[in-house]
Amino acid sequence: MEPQLDPMKDDLPLMANTSHMLVKHYVLDLDVDFKSQVIEGFIVLFLETGSRYRRASSTGEEGCQSQFDETCKIRGSEQGHVPVSNASACSSKMEYNDFAVCGKGEKDTSDKNGNHSNEEQASGISSSKNCCDIENHGNEDFLLVLDCCDLSVLKVEEVDVAAVSGIEKFTRSAKLTDVSKELANLRNQIVHELVTLPSDRWKEQLYYYTCCSQAPGCGELLFATGTWSLEIRKSGIRTPADFPHAIRIQYKTKPEGRSVTWTTDQSGRPCVYTMGSPINNRALFPCQEPPIALSTWQASVRTAASFVVLMSGENSAEPVQLQEGIMSWYYYVTMPMPASTFTIAVGCWQEVKQSFTPAVQTNNEFSLPCSQADFRWHEESCGHVEYPCRFQSPAARLQRVIPYRVFAPWCLMKCCEEHLLQLIPQCLSAAYTTLGTHPFSRLDVLIVPSNFSSLGMASPHIIFLSQSVLPGGRHLCGTRLCHEIAHAWFGLAIGARDWTEEWISEGFATFLEDVFWARAQQLSHDEEKAQQELKALLRWRRLRDEVQNSEEELQVLRSGLTVESIFTNWLDSSGIPKVLFLIEDPIDCRTAASSIAQKLKLHSYCCKMLNWLLEMKYFSGILLLSMSLKMSFASFLQSTLKSQIRKPLLEEGETWKESRLVQQVSGEVTKWIRTNQRIRKSGKKKRRQDEGTFQKLLPDQLVLLLEYLLEEKTLCPRTLQGLEKTYQLRDQDAEVRHRWCELVVKHKYVSAYGDVEKFLREDQAMGVYLYGELMVNEDAKQQELAYKCFAAAREQMDVSSAKVVAEMLF
Repeated sequence: MEPQLDPMKDDLPLMANTSHMLVKHYVLDLDVDFKSQVIEGFIVLFLETGSRYRRASSTGEEGCQSQFDETCKIRGSEQGHVPVSNASACSSKMEYNDFAVCGKGEKDTSDKNGNHSNEEQASGISSSKNCCDIENHGNEDFLLVLDCCDLSVLKVEEVDVAAVSGIEKFTRSAKLTDVSKELANLRNQIVHELVTLPSDRWKEQLYYYTCCSQAPGCGELLFATGTWSLEIRKSGIRTPADFPHAIRIQYKTKPEGRSVTWTTDQSGRPCVYTMGSPINNRALFPCQEPPIALSTWQASVRTAASFVVLMSGENSAEPVQLQEGIMSWYYYVTMPMPASTFTIAVGCWQEVKQSFTPAVQTNNEFSLPCSQADFRWHEESCGHVEYPCRFQSPAARLQRVIPYRVFAPWCLMKCCEEHLLQLIPQCLSAAYTTLGTHPFSRLDVLIVPSNFSSLGMASPHIIFLSQSVLPGGRHLCGTRLCHEIAHAWFGLAIGARDWTEEWISEGFATFLEDVFWARAQQLSHDEEKAQQELKALLRWRRLRDEVQNSEEELQVLRSGLTVESIFTNWLDSSGIPKVLFLIEDPIDCRTAASSIAQKLKLHSYCCKMLNWLLEMKYFSGILLLSMSLKMSFASFLQSTLKSQIRKPLLEEGETWKESRLVQQVSGEVTKWIRTNQRIRKSGKKKRRQDEGTFQKLLPDQLVLLLEYLLEEKTLCPRTLQGLEKTYQLRDQDAEVRHRWCELVVKHKYVSAYGDVEKFLREDQAMGVYLYGELMVNEDAKQQELAYKCFAAAREQMDVSSAKVVAEMLF
């Protein structure tokens, strides 16, 4: 039986039998219908036999005979209907006028910066102990198992790739001279030749993927769908090698599917975008979810002409009109990536453009020496699977700022133009100065709807940002942008072996966020050090609070052959593991960044994040020495925060309190406490004018100030009024406003309840915690406010967030 799991609490099963069959390429052909809130069409999978089967074959084993756990057997609930008559040819609606057949070994004609454009060419889940890798016994048919949920699968058929015009070139290889001429075997050999073409023939490969995806069907396949999987089999086929290697699936998504969110943008226009969680992309298309299942893809998406389609793709897609009112958008990816990184967003987005090109500052003080910044220049090859590598292009290696676009709802255009457009080239340049060549050739940044459940999410070639990062100046927007840009290297280019290693990529992105942002601001060494210490203290305080309020068992890193999990209680609302990379000296930061850059040239684009980290002695040392841990790394992974890490962190926290920016905040806190005391003593008398002399503070300083004041038992309404007026708290960024709302709730400052209501409505990525605060005080007005805000936002709220809030309120 399939496991009955709660996706809000349990690890999801990765059902795909990737050790037997691997998807090497997906071709998607989809229509987006906003009236029915359904995405429907076809997906073609090009497969290769997996490593486990190849090992079995090399030792002379007959098929796959090993036992498998009975609990992993899948009983399909919906048996696919197979007609008696032969399948007719597929009438695909895909339009691919962007490609022409390339001769064998034809030179890549992409533009110099690696940004493949249609015009310019001829052409976050944990692994589960319930995972299973379905095998076959004796005379049983082989099952191809795909990860699938909330999809209506209508038809599955084998694709007759041998019917494609010109495909005969793939039957002339010397490797095929001794192959049986049986047609099914010939088809599989054609697919094998196609998926293993060398990287310099990527355009030819994409062209034939397109042609093959439109080839007629040659027989429907049996299939069954379950809660978490799609099983496909062909009668009489007992081994992966004999199973069809090109299959086409016709399917529809369901409006309630958890991989995509149907909602409206901030201007009230309909839109849909991928969630990234809680079930990755399995409710968008049948796929192989494990991160080790690397594949490429191409997609043609049709929708009404008023909509813009954005996707994780190497080309800057431009729409093609198919018929009146219908446009088609085409994207592709040639770097093998996990299927979970596939991202799509369809809406009435407006491109935010500027009338000038901002100058990118290149202060030599922050530039790496030439030998480091251009360390790939003389490199002959990179340590990754073969694909059209940007690092082999001299133009890409010198590209400080990759081409970028910004999209947003109409009502946020001006805000994006004022802040975001100017920040992107600065942050990209800072990342380049730190790590060298950008892993991806271009970047789209999209401001997603208000129900987006985090501040940002990075995918190949596209970043989602919450609207919460826009107000309040540059700071939060810049730091979040730097964090997501860092994920291009850590989390995407260098991925996890499984999702339990995701905490490591978050650690690297958090560390590099500070390095990038300091360089983007052109800070001096002293300024960088001061900000680093302030940030470290804020993260330490968050970790301390979570340790004090979480169970012991939720603070343990389970370990086996590799790390299996890091619990969410170790993370803050942005998913940041605070125990990672607590570096005090900005010179150490630069040394560490340089160490990362040197390591990148040896291990680019691999899928082994933990091994990558352990091989870096510099960072292994930081994990141990910066927290004064006298234990091995393995012991660290098995330790608890309370018993082993708490004391060293307390010592570090005391050190950070002595830094200049923190001391400045402490002085201001003292002033406010004294002001509050005087107000309480004077009653309704007007306070003296000299009580309002306070210093201007940085955003992170304001966050710390408000956190310190939250520790005070009582603050008078006049004190709170003075706080808001002095620092203009309603106009600050979301991090500051969140703490301000906490103060308002704690001290029942009724005059500012409107600030809380606005935050819960417009900053849904951060507001969940405030619902709990409104309920815990058992104050009738506050509880009424919580119910009111939830009732207004619930229909559009992220499903998982809505469930958490509902549990708080009811």
